[in-house]
Amino acid sequence: MAYRKTEEYDPQTTAALQESYTHILQLLGEDPQREGLLKTPERMAKAMQFITQGYEQDAVAILNSARFEEAVSEMVLVKDIELYSMCEHHLLPFFGKAHIAYIPNGYITGLSKLARVVDVFARRLQVQERLTTQILDAVTQSLAPLGVAVVIEAKHLCMMMRGVSKQNSVTTTSAFYGEFLNNSRTRTEFLKLVGAHLS
Repeated sequence: MAYRKTEEYDPQTTAALQESYTHILQLLGEDPQREGLLKTPERMAKAMQFITQGYEQDAVAILNSARFEEAVSEMVLVKDIELYSMCEHHLLPFFGKAHIAYIPNGYITGLSKLARVVDVFARRLQVQERLTTQILDAVTQSLAPLGVAVVIEAKHLCMMMRGVSKQNSVTTTSAFYGEFLNNSRTRTEFLKLVGAHLS
């Protein structure tokens, strides 16, 4: 049987959003009935539901679904995790990379689960500062590790397309817990690994 990708959308939510986007197009001076815009309200309704699907997902449950006992206490780092989110102030995208490290304390989790946790929180209306701490809190709650570190580097279209229009600006946020917060050598090692290009 061939692979089929399916997406499901709530019909009532889709219809309500579609009506709202039709009205928005009219307010902007556009004609929602012209050929290029005929399906735009429906597409936007579905796109926004996809972009904000993180509200219905549980990051801790995702981490716990692949939580394994393991007697290791060395740093685990997953870096350059792509993220795409929506700034809650202007409903414009911001995008970049997340770097997550933790020091196990009897438990590890599947590496892909860390990337999924990023998606859970990124697929909500967000600010980068809160996104950073939410990822850290979820890993801390699930694994009770000796330490957690999260760094996010992102470009914000609300700064690039409008307002100050600074196309080359990058925003970096960080959050640390446990050994990464209290031990400067551990934190420095993490930051060096994030910046290193290992082959």
